[in-house]
Amino acid sequence: MADRLRIIGVEETVVVPAVHEAYQRAGSPQIPARGFGDSPIAGNLRETGEQRLAHMDDQGIDVAVLSLSSPGVQDLPTTEAITVAREANDQLAEIVASRPDRFQAFAAIPTQSPDAAAAELERAVGELGFPGAMLYGRTGDKLADHPDNDELYATAERLGVPLHFHPQLPVQPVIDAYYSGIGPIGTPLAGAAIGWYYDLGVQYLRMIFSGVFDRFSDLQVIAGHWGEVVLFYLDHTGFFAQAGGLQRPLADYFRQNFWVAGSGTSSPRYLRWTAEVMGADRMLYSTDYPFTYGFRPGGFPYVDTSGGVARSFLESAPFTDEQKADIAHRNWERLTARAPRTSISG
Repeated sequence: MADRLRIIGVEETVVVPAVHEAYQRAGSPQIPARGFGDSPIAGNLRETGEQRLAHMDDQGIDVAVLSLSSPGVQDLPTTEAITVAREANDQLAEIVASRPDRFQAFAAIPTQSPDAAAAELERAVGELGFPGAMLYGRTGDKLADHPDNDELYATAERLGVPLHFHPQLPVQPVIDAYYSGIGPIGTPLAGAAIGWYYDLGVQYLRMIFSGVFDRFSDLQVIAGHWGEVVLFYLDHTGFFAQAGGLQRPLADYFRQNFWVAGSGTSSPRYLRWTAEVMGADRMLYSTDYPFTYGFRPGGFPYVDTSGGVARSFLESAPFTDEQKADIAHRNWERLTARAPRTSISG
C-alpha cells in the first residue's frame, strides 16, 4: 500500500480494578478471563500501560477501543452494577486520558436497571467522551430484545453511538443439554469455541424479529466474531422473514443496522464472506486482545494476532486500498462521527 494503514481495533479487552474487586465481592468465578490469577491472559487483561502498548505495536494496532471482559457488570446485583459501571467508566476514562492517541473505550452499562442504563450511557458519552458502549446480550433471564432495553436503545439512537455486543455463556439448562457429558472440552465448547456465538446470534435474530430495529431504525449494532454465526445463514434464515412479520428482507437489517468485525479470527474465508454479505463499508476491525495474543496450539494458524499478524492479515486481504482503509479505520470514524466529542478534561 502507498500509505501505512491506521488500524483501530474495536474489541480490545480489559479488567479494571472496580470490576475486579466487584467480582471478588460477588464470588464470581475466579478465572483468567475475569482477570484472576497469574496466567498471561489474566495479566494482560489487568495491564493498561507500556506492556499493552508494546503488544499493540507487536500486533500492528494503532488504536485500541477498550471494553470490559465478558460479562462486564451484567451479572452483578442491580445496585452493585450501577455503582461499579460508573466507577469502571471513570477508570476507563483515566486510561484513555493517559494515551488519547492510542486508546478509546466502550462504556460499561448496568442493564439491570433501564433508567440507570440509559443514564450511564448518556453520562459516558456526554461527559466522558466515549464513542459507544459494550453490552453482553442477556442480563439475568432477560435477552437483548427484552422491552426493558428500549430506553437504552432509544438513548443510543438519539446520541448517535453504536452498541457493541459481546457474547457470554448460555444459560445453564442449555449448557447442561448440549455441552455436558463430554469431559473438560464441554466448558470451552459452551463458551469461546462455539456456544457463545449461537447464544448471541439468536439474540440478534430475536432483536430483528421482535421489532427492535423497526422501533429504532437508526440504532447501530456492532457484531463481533464475523457476525456471531447468523451472518453465514442469512440466505436461508431470510426465507422466514415474511412468516416473522418483518417489514423488509432480513439481510437489509444486517446491512442497515449492523457492522461486523472479526474479533481476531484471521480467516481469509470469513473475511471474504463477510465482505460479500455486508460490503466492506459495513466492516470494522478487532483483535480480541488478549485472548488471541501469543497462542497457537499445535501451530493452529487462525487465532493468533501477535507478531504483526493483526496488521498483515488486513494488509494482504484481497481488497482495494480504499476498502482496506475503510475497514481499518474509516468505517469506525464514520460510525462514531455523530457522537459528542466532549473531552474528559473539558
